[in-house]
Amino acid sequence: MMKGACTNILEAVGHTPIVRLNRVVGDCVSDVYVKCEYLNPAGSMKDRVAINIVNVAEREGRLRAGGTIVEATSGNTGAALAMVAAVRGYKTIFVMPDKMSQEKILSLRAWGAKVVVCPTAVDPEDPRSYYSVARRLSEETPNAILANQYHNPANPEGHYLSTGPEIWEQTGGEIDVFIAGMGTGGTLSGTGRFLKEKKPSIQIVGVDPVGSLYYDFVKSGRVTRSFSYKVEGIGEDFFPTTMNLKMLDDAVRVDDRECFLMTRDLVRYEGLYAGGSSGAVIAGAVKWAKSQPRRLNIVALLPDGAGKYLSKIFNDDWMRENGFLEPEPSLGTVRELLGAKYGKPLITASADDSVRDVISRMKSNGISQVPVVQGEKVAGIIGEVDVLRHLVSGEGHLDNPIGPIVESDYATVTPDTKVDLLQAVLADAKVALVTEGDLLVGIVSKIDVIDYLARRAGV
Repeated sequence: MMKGACTNILEAVGHTPIVRLNRVVGDCVSDVYVKCEYLNPAGSMKDRVAINIVNVAEREGRLRAGGTIVEATSGNTGAALAMVAAVRGYKTIFVMPDKMSQEKILSLRAWGAKVVVCPTAVDPEDPRSYYSVARRLSEETPNAILANQYHNPANPEGHYLSTGPEIWEQTGGEIDVFIAGMGTGGTLSGTGRFLKEKKPSIQIVGVDPVGSLYYDFVKSGRVTRSFSYKVEGIGEDFFPTTMNLKMLDDAVRVDDRECFLMTRDLVRYEGLYAGGSSGAVIAGAVKWAKSQPRRLNIVALLPDGAGKYLSKIFNDDWMRENGFLEPEPSLGTVRELLGAKYGKPLITASADDSVRDVISRMKSNGISQVPVVQGEKVAGIIGEVDVLRHLVSGEGHLDNPIGPIVESDYATVTPDTKVDLLQAVLADAKVALVTEGDLLVGIVSKIDVIDYLARRAGV
């Protein structure tokens, strides 16, 4: 074999460069670097995971010659598995949610894969969800395995064996913070574990989109309502077992608009041909870095490339139609909806307060629900229905603490969330709590939105 050549494309996975950001970081004190995982052969960090998943399945005898690999994917894991399957002679079936870009679907078919598209707006347990359909197809297809990236320990192991050692070697250990998107959890859990073993002081920070479950759970320990968002390949509406949240030191939240505008800026101002989840990670990394008082060496991971999003993020018409380019007519933001109330002290309760005290607070302030806080962090919400259910049960008393009846039937948004999105949020959740960082700054109910829209219409 010729010197310097790879025996096949799989040997070209990894060894992606780390590059310093210069223009998109603004006046950030810290140095922010990016690990360009979109330069992997199949276009994403998932190349490392796919090789390890297949290696383990072959070693354990679950994947045999002529077999089929089935997976629920937002596109990148599918492409990576399809590449491995092409080299090793396997067939592939991929199940995707319908919010994914057409480029992703077509690229998987180009690999020779069968692609099944399922509705996004259903619960993970729903038989129509892409998780459920993938599981069913793996059971019905002879000689098939479910790659199962959401619950397969080979996922984080792939990053522990590959991404972590590579970053450590490339930086010479001069890394202070590692930042990545919160999806299946493989990147944060595997890379984070390796880096912390080498240098315990390294901070691991996750980036989560508004609408996903992770951020609120990390910050408050509460499982809130998830709702739809447009950025792909990041965030979850359930908790994969491949995500080790104990590995995280902090989490930061971004919205769709921040993700998409940063994605475009990465290409135009840094020359980095990166995709939507990459924009999400950098928007979060810059936001987090600016909140830190001292200079740090931050490495953020860019998961995939721009080519899969040309019809969406890089299409001005699509961006305008979805309200992501300014100036555009809009219903305003949550900050505007709150108006004069923004930043003013809220009526809140603590878990130790009595039912009697909370009822008194609701009556004297003319409100039907009260956010519950623990220190400055949101711990849940209690409403009239919760109090009523407690009292009519026969076991509830006015002097009981409210802790046991605090609910998680709320979603969280930021002050910059568009009012347009609140309809979808409040269709599923009782109220929306408005948080800025760890601080609770407002609460929005359905009647608040109705009143705001009526005032805008001059009613």
